[in-house]
Amino acid sequence: MKKILTTLKNYLCYCGIDKDEYNSLKKEAYVTNFQVWKVLHILMVLAFGGLFINSLFVDSLKANTIFYLIAFIYSIVSAVLFLFILKKDSLIAQFYIYLSIVVLFVEGALVATHRPDDLAVTFMVLLIITPMFMIDKPFFMSFVLVIASTIFLIWMYKIKSYDKWIGDLVNAITFTFVGIFLHIITNSIRIREFVYMKQINIQKDLDDLTGLMNKGAIIRNINAFLATSVNKGILFMCDVDKFKSINDTFGHDVGDDVLKQVGEYLSNKFSKTHIIGRFGGDEFIVFLEGEDDLAVASNLAREINADIEKYIKTPDSNFHVNMTIGIAIYRGEEKYYSEIFKKADIALYDAKNTAKSGFIIN
Repeated sequence: MKKILTTLKNYLCYCGIDKDEYNSLKKEAYVTNFQVWKVLHILMVLAFGGLFINSLFVDSLKANTIFYLIAFIYSIVSAVLFLFILKKDSLIAQFYIYLSIVVLFVEGALVATHRPDDLAVTFMVLLIITPMFMIDKPFFMSFVLVIASTIFLIWMYKIKSYDKWIGDLVNAITFTFVGIFLHIITNSIRIREFVYMKQINIQKDLDDLTGLMNKGAIIRNINAFLATSVNKGILFMCDVDKFKSINDTFGHDVGDDVLKQVGEYLSNKFSKTHIIGRFGGDEFIVFLEGEDDLAVASNLAREINADIEKYIKTPDSNFHVNMTIGIAIYRGEEKYYSEIFKKADIALYDAKNTAKSGFIIN
């Protein structure tokens, strides 16, 4: 029983996945909600605009002309906000979506008031359909559905005959639970899609041999940093000296092992918040954000050179692995990765020609 309750709680609160994993995916969920409801708000403009115009000429709708006008104006404002103002991953946008859901439920209830002798079909359909367009903790949507159904039944009790109200009561209870169930199922499916896509993207961005970022991920992450307002950075381009000789002397398996060891060293040496990757072949990239001190760059280069020679092992204990490093200092002048890369590449070329197993700062 305890296991069942735990599983139910997990699905109601985190769509059936781990809490930390759910929290890491909230931004993707918010963006998806935003994109879906941007389109839905445009459709609401058309729907409420049509109802407002019809209410001016159809007697059965005239009683709700003011509401249709208010809803029409609300839809226009919402559409403008979603198209031009609100941020895709903002909490305000998520709140606005719930507010729009409430507006739709009120619309469903108003339709029911025009047909007191019929069962409230529109409202019940909204109980099922609306939750399927929202990715969030199912607990929140469940609360909204229960409150909406309760207020609807209280409202209809004063309007409908007892027999019709009982029919709505049975339907409201049934459709509320169905809506909650569908919301939980669709949420869990869509959240798991985010999980799988995240795993695929991570695998796509990793170098198979070292587990560090690959070239594409390095370029994308550095370009993303250069687009921020932080105007400090240091790019280290590290090249294993005479790597072809290592392959020729000991074989490619040893060469691959040397690259793995270098990758492990760099991963342990620098923080995970830094950009660390294998650019290709025997070249590695380290980019430190928010730092431009020449002394820091020099000290780190010396430490890398000393550590690589000391810790990287080959079958011959007398054979030492060395690195040459080209360093580019970023102070807000470069706009793209290719520009800062060129500076580091020139520094690396000069270092190989003038300072073997050393470094040059450009």
